[in-house]
Amino acid sequence: MPIEFAPGGYEVDPGDLPAGNREALRRLLIDRRKALPASDWARQSATIRARIGEAFPRFAHLRVGFCWPIRQEPDLRPLLLTWLEAGHDGFAPLLPLVVEDCGPLAFRVWTPGAPMSTDRHGIPTPASGALLTPEVLLIPVNAFDAAGNRIGYGGGYFDRTLASLSPRPFAVGVGFELNRVAAIAREAHDQPLDVMVTEAGVFWPVR
Repeated sequence: MPIEFAPGGYEVDPGDLPAGNREALRRLLIDRRKALPASDWARQSATIRARIGEAFPRFAHLRVGFCWPIRQEPDLRPLLLTWLEAGHDGFAPLLPLVVEDCGPLAFRVWTPGAPMSTDRHGIPTPASGALLTPEVLLIPVNAFDAAGNRIGYGGGYFDRTLASLSPRPFAVGVGFELNRVAAIAREAHDQPLDVMVTEAGVFWPVR
């Protein structure tokens, strides 16, 4: 059963870094994630996939945006493939596409074997196809806290996307417990997560 974020249990206290230094925290936690042994990364990714599938079976009937894993982010592709193979009406796995640097993301359907290209950031994305609007976003995090705040890569793409869509997609943060921090100071443009999933569980924000 989903539970609230447990206070504490985090790996890094942002108070140990220069005030407001998101970039230092981002680099620290990306490096920590990249240092995760391959066997641990694979096992924890599988656990995260299982937790999402068990907690949110309805996602198999919706348009779900996810991210191609980079820098040892959790790999969600096997879960999206499972949902795709189930063949439920309404389901579509969507990968993001950067259309313009200061705009929201666009999304195209991903299927195994479909022609892929790389976007301006070098991340794989479908080379062609209709653009669809996601109903759910599975968003990787470099840091997260108990209030549902997150730190990504600093481009603001998901914040702009969530702010621009109505109805707002259900925002699921996805990351490892080693990304948990004590607190993240929310900035004016930040869009909070609706729920967070790690290998330890499914957590609802405490606000």
